[in-house]
Formats: sequence, C-alpha cells, structure tokens
Amino acid sequence: MAGWYQCDGPVVSVCCLTYNHENYIEQSLDGILMQETKFPFEIIVHDDASTDRTPEILNQYAIHYPRIVRLILQDENQFSKAGLIAPRFVFPKARGKYIALCEGDDFWVDKYKLDKQVSFLEENLSYVITYSDSKPFNDEGYLDIDFGGARRNLEAIELKKATPIFTLTACFRNVIKDIPSDLLCARYGDLVIWSLLGAYGKGKYMPEILPSAYRVHDRGIHSKKTKKQRHRMGMITKAALFSYYSRRKETEVAEYFLREVLRESLLGLGAGEVFRYLSGRLIRKVGRLFYKLKPGVG
Repeated sequence: MAGWYQCDGPVVSVCCLTYNHENYIEQSLDGILMQETKFPFEIIVHDDASTDRTPEILNQYAIHYPRIVRLILQDENQFSKAGLIAPRFVFPKARGKYIALCEGDDFWVDKYKLDKQVSFLEENLSYVITYSDSKPFNDEGYLDIDFGGARRNLEAIELKKATPIFTLTACFRNVIKDIPSDLLCARYGDLVIWSLLGAYGKGKYMPEILPSAYRVHDRGIHSKKTKKQRHRMGMITKAALFSYYSRRKETEVAEYFLREVLRESLLGLGAGEVFRYLSGRLIRKVGRLFYKLKPGVG
C-alpha cells in the first residue's frame, strides 16, 4: 500500500467467490494481497453460506486488512437458486474501474499480474478484457489436463459467442451494471460475463503473466463434474444466451447459440436418448393427426 498513488477509490475490485474453502481461502487471498501495484485495489469476498470455518477466516482477514478486504456473507446458499453469483451480488458492490476474478480455491502466482493487466487496458481502449494461462493442480501436484481456456486474442464477436477464458485470470472493465432477465437461469456465469463484455470491445491474451493455479478437487463447481453434467449446465447457459440475443435481434449470435444448444444436448443426453425423445414426439404427433382425420372419429 505504501506505493499506491492517491485517488478517490480502488482502481481494481478483485471479486472472490467462496464456499466451504477453509483449507484453501488463505492461499487465495494471500495471492491477491501479494500483488505489487502503483494503484489501490480492493478485495470483495462473497461467501455463499459456508458451513465450515471459511467465514471465521474471512473475518480475520477483514480485521487485519480493513482498507482492502470487504465481505459479503450470505445466510442462505445463493448458487443453489441461481448460478450468477458475481454479476448479481458482487459486481454491484465493485467500486473499481476494473474487475478481476479469483475464486476461493484458486490462487495467483505472478505478483505483477494486476499491474500488467491494468497497464494494458489503460493504454488500449479497444480492449475490454485481459486474461492469461492457468495450470490445474491437486494435492499431488500439477495435472496434465486442459480445461480449454483461450490462449489467443479474441475479437468482440468471439467474446459474444462466449469463447471460454480461464476465469481466475480475467481482468476487465467494470461495464456490466445489470444482468438481463433472460440470463438469470444460466449455470455458467463466467460465459455470460464474457458474452456481455463482447458488446464493449476485444479480448487480450497475455502470455507474459505467469499461469495462475486452478485447483481440482471433489467440491469444485466445474472441475469435478462429469462430462454429461458439464454439457447439461452448458446447454442451460447457452439456451439463456440464445434467448437474450434473439430478443436483441442479433441473428448471427443467436443462431450460433441455437446450434450450441443442440450440440450440448446431444453430448449431455446422448444421441440415442435425443433420438428416442424426438421419435416419441413425432409418433405422438402423427397419432393425434391420424385420430383427427380418421372417419367417424371425434
């Protein structure tokens, strides 16, 4: 903090979502607090009604860093009601010009991460978001798994199409002020964020930032889901995005998400199950038509 220049408020709001992360949250917060920047930043931690010691640990950090750490402590789990935690509960509290994300079971490695990202965004107004690489790991070490985040620059249309980005690496302009009702049912809030940001600019991949650490464990919202579960969550999210862009009459993007809904359905349900469902619908429809047309019936 000694090197921070004076301004009315934080330049960056780091949003940290946590739930039952008592074994991980300190490493996550320490990775944020170690950031060396010329500008002030804040950390907004949203605890989704944890049942372990996470709230107790968070309160200790808030006491030790009262000018930096701000807490949102829920009494009732909100993710079980709707998947969009950060845009609904945290973003409205963010005072920074920029927002960065890091969930409570992940952590940053590069102590200049925020400084590099903010410097780029300040100098390149056509870009709305910056991001970098990440490495998955568990208690035994780093894993040879690729969760599919972008490792290249993205055009605005690619952001609108919700091209995946490693969430824990993202830093973007604070331009999302509310979430359209079409999108409130989405299960992958990060995809919704990237898509909405596409209305404001492009995405910049920054390989010069050391990869952040993405923890794979049994209680992870995404990492430990089965492939079928991930595709079903993706299907719900992309159906919501299809509804949103259809209403806005952005035909190209809407049709893209319609195709994605079909793809996720096939992968999430299995081609055989989808075929049986559609076949059953067709048979019932033909049956009703035959019943109406059959002489002496009805």
